[in-house]
Amino acid sequence: MDTVVVLGQAYRPRVIDATLDHALAAAGAVVIEGARASGKTMTALHVAGSYAFIDDADIQRALEVAPRSVLEGEAPRLLDEWQVAPELWNMVRRAVDASTESGRFILTGSATPADDITRHTGAGRLLRLRQRTMAWYEKLEHPAGGVSLAGLFDGERPVAKMTAGMELDEVIENVLRPGFPAMISLGPDQSAERLRSYIDEVARTDIRRLADVRHEPDVITQLIKGLARSVASDVTYRTLAADVRAVAPAINVETVSAYVELLQRLFVIEPQRPWTPRLRSRARLRTSPKFHLVDAALAAAALGAGPKQLHADLETLGVLFESAVVHDLTVLASALSGEVRHYRDSNGKEIDVIITLPDGRWGAVEVKLGGSQMQAGIESLRRVIDQIDTETLGEPAFCLVVTGTGPILTTDDGTVVSPLGALEP
Repeated sequence: MDTVVVLGQAYRPRVIDATLDHALAAAGAVVIEGARASGKTMTALHVAGSYAFIDDADIQRALEVAPRSVLEGEAPRLLDEWQVAPELWNMVRRAVDASTESGRFILTGSATPADDITRHTGAGRLLRLRQRTMAWYEKLEHPAGGVSLAGLFDGERPVAKMTAGMELDEVIENVLRPGFPAMISLGPDQSAERLRSYIDEVARTDIRRLADVRHEPDVITQLIKGLARSVASDVTYRTLAADVRAVAPAINVETVSAYVELLQRLFVIEPQRPWTPRLRSRARLRTSPKFHLVDAALAAAALGAGPKQLHADLETLGVLFESAVVHDLTVLASALSGEVRHYRDSNGKEIDVIITLPDGRWGAVEVKLGGSQMQAGIESLRRVIDQIDTETLGEPAFCLVVTGTGPILTTDDGTVVSPLGALEP
């Protein structure tokens, strides 16, 4: 469907497009979930044959008097923001059960319904996809010729390119450039203002649609700031509660945990879960997740960090850059049905990103802001992998050091070095 005609905007291709095509061919309905404004409607509308915006007043009236009519239309039929009318889930499920055709419906939603009905029905009938904000590959509209994640898993190694990386100013610019499609063309000041407004709307409106939140919005805003301060690192609910007590002195850890869960249901934050392989050593594996905001630029806005601040604070820039790398690898890995995790043990050894595929292949990734740090990243990966039981697990399909600045190259031991801006599906 022509998105210009319906929404007045031309469609920009996304990594999820091919995954959506495969899912529509395999199942009667596909659910696309993700944070508000991440592009779900545009992506679904691009392949839809017809549509219904469930939060539209006319559609709401139709649901009251003739609910089945909302399902009528050329396939795939897009039901946008379906969670506004949760009864649609069972209606779609029954319609799929009654037909042998695939690709009949696309449901999009920016929040998991309060009763979590989708976890109890729909198995084998509806496939679920997660749409995230745009990766650097999508924002920069790179031509082919970078470092392919799929290619790395297949044993390909890139040709050296010594000028592939960005200058530090460009890295900062792209960390601060939002992956929300409607914001990518805005300047730094405009996008920061829009992102602060986004956080305000989450705190004032979105979270209250899911639950009865008894605290004022500034408590949720402070929690988001605390999460932004801790992206790409282990953080406990106790630490987050200490942050939030600046505006709510009596808040307890259990309440903070509940609020974090609500932010996950809104897809505003996403956990990077631990990887727990068998080890050769006696080290104990850490099992805490790391949390990332949906977009590194959103984390920067929550911290009030603009270009000047990040130039002066390379430590914060490095944390935000690592979160951007985790985000982008998650986007690229999702096209391979892969998962992105992290490794940390009781000896303090860690790997920033572990990518696992359903067939058992895995890759290890270290993140370094500057290309000058690539040797440290290479050595760190090797030290940790040496203590993993690769006889049981198998050797990693690749080792990768992702940098902000620096070249594309493959070292003598086979480790690949690539700037984030060169990564592609």
